[in-house]
Amino acid sequence: MSKGRFITVEGTEGVGKSTNMAYVKQWLERKGHEVIHTREPGGTPFAEEIRGLLLSKREERVNEQTELLLMFAARCQHVYNKIIPALDAGTWVLCDRFTDASYAYQGAGRNLGFDKLKQLEEWSLQGFKPDLTLMLDLPIEVGLERARQRGPADRFEEEEIDFFNKVREGYLNIAQAEPDRMKVINAEGSIEDVQQQIEQTLDLFYQQVVSA
Repeated sequence: MSKGRFITVEGTEGVGKSTNMAYVKQWLERKGHEVIHTREPGGTPFAEEIRGLLLSKREERVNEQTELLLMFAARCQHVYNKIIPALDAGTWVLCDRFTDASYAYQGAGRNLGFDKLKQLEEWSLQGFKPDLTLMLDLPIEVGLERARQRGPADRFEEEEIDFFNKVREGYLNIAQAEPDRMKVINAEGSIEDVQQQIEQTLDLFYQQVVSA
């Protein structure tokens, strides 16, 4: 296993990504791996500047295509300047959201569809995908209430319930289409229950990686 592996954590607002990413990072480090924790949009100084543009509230309406293209601009910077070099050096990369989020938020939530998004993904990332994706799933109302408790809402968190229901459906459709890569974790229970599911998923994935 000289090359690192790329694991992403996905989900709508308030599903507990930060807490459970810390758990995954500790789990991998106990296996003896060097791990970097990063996020999207963002991950490099330039990509973090684009993140600021995307999440900031503003009077001017942000066009859906503009939003999508900015996401991929940040992603390209992130992938080619940080993620791939780390993987090539043998480091495991753990990322808070990746391309699946664009399919869910812009493709499903913004109703842009998947066809042009697939073309954009193939052109810009040339088939680069996570080795494993953990999709933390939670009823939208529960997640939004959790998100409200942690602080002021950003531009995305102020969207309506219908938007987030479409995002969640988008994620679940991806999981159904790519069950070997994206694993759905029921995030509605206790933190112990959630992390038990995560550990079982990581154990199975790790066995497959070791035997490959």
